[in-house]
Amino acid sequence: MKKIISVLLTLALSVGLIALVGCGSENTSSDGGKGDDKVITVGASSTPHAEILEQIEDKVAEKGYTLKIVVYDDYVLPNQALSDGTIDANYFQHTPYLNSYNKSNGTDLVSAGSVHYEPFGVYGNGVTDLKALKKGATIIIPADDSNETRALFLLQQEGLITLPEDASAEKGVTTLDIVDNGGYDIVAVQADTVAAQLNNSDAGTIAVINGNYALAAGLKVSEALATEDASGQAAQTYANIVAVRKEDKDSEKTKVLVDALKTDDVKSFIENEYKGAVVAIF
Repeated sequence: MKKIISVLLTLALSVGLIALVGCGSENTSSDGGKGDDKVITVGASSTPHAEILEQIEDKVAEKGYTLKIVVYDDYVLPNQALSDGTIDANYFQHTPYLNSYNKSNGTDLVSAGSVHYEPFGVYGNGVTDLKALKKGATIIIPADDSNETRALFLLQQEGLITLPEDASAEKGVTTLDIVDNGGYDIVAVQADTVAAQLNNSDAGTIAVINGNYALAAGLKVSEALATEDASGQAAQTYANIVAVRKEDKDSEKTKVLVDALKTDDVKSFIENEYKGAVVAIF
């Protein structure tokens, strides 16, 4: 039986309240399973992270544990839940994003291991070749920290914009740092809305989309106008990781989880299911 809890996010702006509603036969305890040492509770994005986690339920069970997957729809709540002990680990982000979150929130979450890489892709609405992109065209990119940096580097890779000579992923860049925008209108929006905004955009618009959101939107990496080089530095820098609290990095639960993910069976599933949109990195 798959143990996936969907988490619905409601924002009450007047009081700054975030409410989580769990759906399913099992509820996540406030101690994230600490009351039951045989349950490993992992927060994840739905695609591909939760789908990959589903493949290891039996492996985890062989070690005497039950895997509970909690699906989150944004990039903030999984780290909040990990920090406060609601979950044991999360699997949805890369190290630059985790570092940025730690710096902004005073937390000390760490990587327990890299699992896969999702090449960023450039997708078009009525555009079939970046060389034919018209001046003044809108380019939609994700706005959150490291993902904005990553999107801008991909645009520079394709010769659409120019960034400062000393620009780096470590330092980060935003649209304010662009030296030459190539005559394009570059718009940064919330990462999980990029695909929808491209779909509703005027013809001639392009967008840089995170791999998992492209998958969720039904986009195929084979249809991308450009992608990051999976054999390059980006693959290591932006590999998706299992994150845990620092004190739990060497715990038995963490070892069981990471070992179950880094198997030939998982690698084969990733290759067959995502066909290049997700690449195993172990």
